[in-house]
Amino acid sequence: MAIQPPKPFVMSQTSNQWSSGICDCCDNVPECCFSFWCFPCFACVTARKHGECLCLPLLDGFGCIPPITIAMRVSMRRRYGIEGTICDDCLYSTFCGVCAWCQMSREMNVHEQTVTLVNSRAR
Repeated sequence: MAIQPPKPFVMSQTSNQWSSGICDCCDNVPECCFSFWCFPCFACVTARKHGECLCLPLLDGFGCIPPITIAMRVSMRRRYGIEGTICDDCLYSTFCGVCAWCQMSREMNVHEQTVTLVNSRAR
């Protein structure tokens, strides 16, 4: 008779809301400082982390409404099942761009935490 170890499982809480507010920089102060002092670099790093082209956020500088930031927020809402509207995305992206990018980065940090499974065998 062979004894099988239990199969690992991961429990996670899912929500249809952003895990942090638009101005919750207290959660990750170094990241917020980076975004404040070198926003273009921060936006490019965040876009790359999301799986997009590294230089894509630099295209936002050519107009009044930042299309790349809006597209990233919509993409992130769809990927993580976050409710919201394109109108909210447009407002946050246009008037709170740095904060919107920080919120997106925090969201990716929450959802993309690596899970380490430890296999212990009874001998």
